Amino acid sequence: MKQLDFEALKHSPSFKPLSVLNEQGDVVNEDMMPDLTDEQLTELYKQMLWSRIVNDRATKLNRQGRLGFFAPTAGEEASQLGSNFAMDKGDFLLGGYRDVPQLVKHGLPLAKAFMWSKGMVNGNKYPEDLAAVPPQIIIGAQYVQTAGVALGLKKKGAKQLAYTYTGDGGTSQGDFYEGMNFAGSFKAPALFFVQDNLYAISVPAKVQTAAKDFADKAVAVGIPSIIVDGMDALAVYAASRQARDYIVAGNGPVMIETLTYRYGPHTLSGDDPKRYRTKEEEDAWHAKDPVVRMKNFLTKKGLWSDDKDKAYTEEVDKEIDDAMKEVESQPAESVAEYLQDEYEVTPPAIQHELDRLNSKEGK
Repeated sequence: MKQLDFEALKHSPSFKPLSVLNEQGDVVNEDMMPDLTDEQLTELYKQMLWSRIVNDRATKLNRQGRLGFFAPTAGEEASQLGSNFAMDKGDFLLGGYRDVPQLVKHGLPLAKAFMWSKGMVNGNKYPEDLAAVPPQIIIGAQYVQTAGVALGLKKKGAKQLAYTYTGDGGTSQGDFYEGMNFAGSFKAPALFFVQDNLYAISVPAKVQTAAKDFADKAVAVGIPSIIVDGMDALAVYAASRQARDYIVAGNGPVMIETLTYRYGPHTLSGDDPKRYRTKEEEDAWHAKDPVVRMKNFLTKKGLWSDDKDKAYTEEVDKEIDDAMKEVESQPAESVAEYLQDEYEVTPPAIQHELDRLNSKEGK
């Protein structure tokens, strides 16, 4: 695989987006084809298909009232899972609310992700060996947190990085600049992803900024950036893995902009994308479907088939059913538990209320 010149990318990030596969799943850039085994290529596709199935099932579960908040991920599988696949388990993930697929594939039990969707406190209690924090709801705040975690990793001498995601709208937040500037100044091992899906809810990317590309914003803080076809899992993986190697070698942070598209609404909480997107635009992006593209690539290599798709779909459906059984078997949380979890040191007035509630509940 040809090596990217990240030092040069500090000054001139704006160029044709990096691609490996075309829309039909054919390799069009052999130089950037990542060094992945057949087993690894198949696993990457399975993770992408898993994400699409979870997206579709979670949407139905939300409509049934069985899940709470959910931000659709269909269309962003290559951007999310291609990048996450390039990270090591010891790398620290700080995602946003649309980045649940990466969290689960980084080690979070699916049932925990569903609990988080329902606002259950156990959805925020992570396994001790999971290098991640719950999804950030505040737009862009994860960038500042990532800079801090990355600096901590550097001070410990760890050979890991901290990585994070935001959308195109997140680049308009002050935290976006502050996090990258801090990480760049201290050469902290941080990898920043901007998933440009063209809309911050309903606001188009061209209204977000006058910059030619979001990747240009990294020039201002002196860190390398690259633009990648976010519908091409192999291109995303190649750029992400090389960026990781550059960062953990002590060279400081990198920003990657992935050009992608969300097929569904911003969230399932009332957004209607038909009010601000045309059918022609949606059809054009559906023709770039990252899951279909990766499947075509594997099928042509003799590594995948429709029968395997069907069998794996059944397997994932069972995983989702089992996770929901675990979620729906959880005992109801009490008001006292909510108050108890709110403070490290409980204020006297709250303690008085806790005593009253616990007495009322017979505790």
